[in-house]
Amino acid sequence: MKATAGQDHRARRGSTPKAEDTRRRILAAALDLFQEHGFAETTMRDIARRAGVATGAAYYYLSSKEAIVMAFYWQTHEEMDQVSRGPLREVRDLRGRLRVLIDLKLRQFRPYRAFLGALFRSAGDPSSPLSPFGEETREIREQSIGHFREAIEGSDARIPADLAPHLPLLLWLYQMGVILFWIHDRSPSQTSTQRLLDYSLDLIVRAIRVSRFPLLAPIRKAAVRLVTVVNDPTVLEETE
Repeated sequence: MKATAGQDHRARRGSTPKAEDTRRRILAAALDLFQEHGFAETTMRDIARRAGVATGAAYYYLSSKEAIVMAFYWQTHEEMDQVSRGPLREVRDLRGRLRVLIDLKLRQFRPYRAFLGALFRSAGDPSSPLSPFGEETREIREQSIGHFREAIEGSDARIPADLAPHLPLLLWLYQMGVILFWIHDRSPSQTSTQRLLDYSLDLIVRAIRVSRFPLLAPIRKAAVRLVTVVNDPTVLEETE
């Protein structure tokens, strides 16, 4: 049985330093091999050999390749929790806070860019347990959306009451689009991604500012309804 998003992560609690060190070696070996050979082409035996452990030990600490990717998701998420707090305290405007989050995420992912490109071929399938939009990853997705909620709530932006509950999800989806663009960006040092961020964040923040104007209330409500339906398709079924 394959691990769910939180099972291997929660199993770490109470583990010994030696066990945690072995687990980290297996994860590091797997990420290296995924980047070198691709996710689908790498086997658990390959990972165990690179990590210097028995194949059975690799399965004991991380029960599948999918569990390894889940461990990577959790590791980067927890690192983001730590590294984002200081920079966010120094910025109040919404555009700056969003830029901080996305810049930190891209910097964090930079060493794994080749791996993420290989992973996307598997995780891009909505039915994949590795999909960032799937049920298996719901817990970590909701916590990641929470980063954007904190960015909004700590800013000086005035958000319309009906838009506020949905804006963190919208911004997380925007970040996912930026990451996908960045993975495939072949410009020197991914300068095209930086330009995309500059222009799109200006547009997004201006749209949020003007969305509170009464004249735009119908458009805002339509956008909120669209997000609600995307997040829960049963809403549409109930109103038909």
